[in-house]
Amino acid sequence: MTTGETQTVSCVDLVTNLSKMQRLKLYILLLVAATLFGSSNVSAQYNREYFFWVGRQQMMENEFTEAIRTLNVLLRFDDDAYEGYFLRGIAKYNLDDLIGAEADFTIAIDKNPVFTTAFTYRAITRSRLGNYDDALKDFREAIDLRPDLPNPYFSRGVTRLLNQQFKDAISDFDNFIKYEKKVSDAYLNRGMCYLYLKDTVRAYEDFHTAVKTNRENPVSYNRRGALYLEQQRFEEAEADFNKAIECDSTLPVSFFNRALVYNYTNRPQLSLADLDKVIQLDSTSSITYFNRAIIRSNIGDYNRALEDYDKVAQYSPNNVLVYYNRAILKTQLGQIKQAVEDYSRAIELYPDFANAYLGRSHLRHLLRDNAGAKRDRQTAERKIAEYRSRLSDSTYSIYADTTQKFNQLLSFESKIAGSSFERIKSRSNDNSDNMTLLPLYRFTMRNRDSIDVEQSTRRFHSQRAEDFIAALDNPLLQISRQETNIAPDSLVAMNHNYRERVKVTVGDHTWKVLFETAISETLIKQYTNAVNTYTQAIALNPSNPFLYLNRAATQAEMIDFISSIDNGYHRMSIESDPARRLHNSHTRTYDYSEAISDLNKAIKLHPGFAYAYYNRANLYALSGMLPEAADDYTKAIELNPHFAEAYYNRGLLQIYMKDTRKGCLDISKAGELGITDAYKVLKNYSNQ
Repeated sequence: MTTGETQTVSCVDLVTNLSKMQRLKLYILLLVAATLFGSSNVSAQYNREYFFWVGRQQMMENEFTEAIRTLNVLLRFDDDAYEGYFLRGIAKYNLDDLIGAEADFTIAIDKNPVFTTAFTYRAITRSRLGNYDDALKDFREAIDLRPDLPNPYFSRGVTRLLNQQFKDAISDFDNFIKYEKKVSDAYLNRGMCYLYLKDTVRAYEDFHTAVKTNRENPVSYNRRGALYLEQQRFEEAEADFNKAIECDSTLPVSFFNRALVYNYTNRPQLSLADLDKVIQLDSTSSITYFNRAIIRSNIGDYNRALEDYDKVAQYSPNNVLVYYNRAILKTQLGQIKQAVEDYSRAIELYPDFANAYLGRSHLRHLLRDNAGAKRDRQTAERKIAEYRSRLSDSTYSIYADTTQKFNQLLSFESKIAGSSFERIKSRSNDNSDNMTLLPLYRFTMRNRDSIDVEQSTRRFHSQRAEDFIAALDNPLLQISRQETNIAPDSLVAMNHNYRERVKVTVGDHTWKVLFETAISETLIKQYTNAVNTYTQAIALNPSNPFLYLNRAATQAEMIDFISSIDNGYHRMSIESDPARRLHNSHTRTYDYSEAISDLNKAIKLHPGFAYAYYNRANLYALSGMLPEAADDYTKAIELNPHFAEAYYNRGLLQIYMKDTRKGCLDISKAGELGITDAYKVLKNYSNQ
């Protein structure tokens, strides 16, 4: 063994989830013992041995502050005792002083450049700090120094899994397993990589091996059970979830998963009992209330189902599906007027929802509002025809069938909040609000207010865009990411006026009126009509980049609303557990390629337009094309050095990519440039 090298232990399963501090502390304490007994460079001096021994005892008793004091004494007398800096770094790590721990590991490495374990633990610390690039460098250094040590492979595999580098992560777990064949989490993590790569055969093999390796780990049973459930192997799935609950009766996901099995095998009372248990463990779980409402409705327990939908509406007030399902339930209870209100709320949130118009049409007929019923039915039929004309696009296909049911149970990982664009969840364990990518820029109509005046000082200037606005001669027209501040009834009237103008306009001005009409249709959330109108305008003026920009923004906004109904929306959530973050039982994805293609066209026609790069970066991020998104945010900033939103979104992207320091620098710059939400983000992340 190289001088100063330490013998590591094989408890690497305790590093699978870096946020589980108790498990990691145990791992580190075991490492401390191995370090002290395995070090080959401890002098024979009595005092040195004594301080090491006392420091070790204090750390094994979780007295980390006292251990630091003891090691401080040692280091005052022997500044070259790199093992002392290493142990003090471990103590600081356990006290969540990650910056101090990194500094001590760095000193240990400076004093002994072949200290493999110090490289490994500095890499783990840097990963928690979000310094992903330097963490990978440290892992590479540790492996180059000692390619026969298994632990660095495992830790690097976890880091790569969290960063969605699945094939590289598999290679690392393969190397680890060559040395350590009895660590269940290695198989679990490799199985998740295979699952995300859609290799379910190898995923199952690894989950099965994980169960055999550690029969007391509930995560192993949940992973294998979830795969059984997806394959409709209900008996095997139930057995695994039973075992998971036997291992740990405090994990909500185990009861939730078993409830799904009970429901699919027609045992509703058992399913309800398990969902009750989940709510006991987490009283704010919208997805659990939603599933319980569906089951209660199916067995005729309408009043209590209504209570559950009320809870979902309380916790997720912008979800279209909640109001639609609750309207159906209220109809069954005879609450006709209240059901009409819920259908109206669903239509307000998503005016292209044909099924909601049909439901409201039926109820208005019952209320003898024949004119209203006829309008709703005609609107629904028109929208259904539009959907059927685009059946090749999976985004629309679910709406072509008016018998489509929206009462399927959702998985534990599903999101039910009808959010705007992408949500990035805080890593902290508190209940801090989710953070959102700032939305797209587009040409819109707004009354001028103080927000516009404030933003004008840092707005990107494009003479071509200014000339475009001037040519349209519309005092309400502006480039903005803000919601309109025009009253809804005024927007409806405005849209009616534009549609009437289209009928009588001829010549070169036609595309301009079509453009304004499409904007008004977007503002009243008639997305399908808006996209079609933009297409007509583009046919008349195909060289105008701003028409493509707006059509792309409308397509993206439409997809976001559809996702709140279909619940297959892929989200970039930052979870401590990679398996929970990466696994999604839904197979539907939403395709932004048409919107991105429009932005590609806009950029080709106007390569200096910063907003087009910013918008494309957002859509790349939502599509999982993270390097491309980062490049486009950077390009937008190069074109407009005061582009606060680009700094903000690039910062969130870097945080998601585990480069927290760079991300916080970008978000700090965004705050400096006027994004007030930046300081909420910095509060959550600057100390992590």
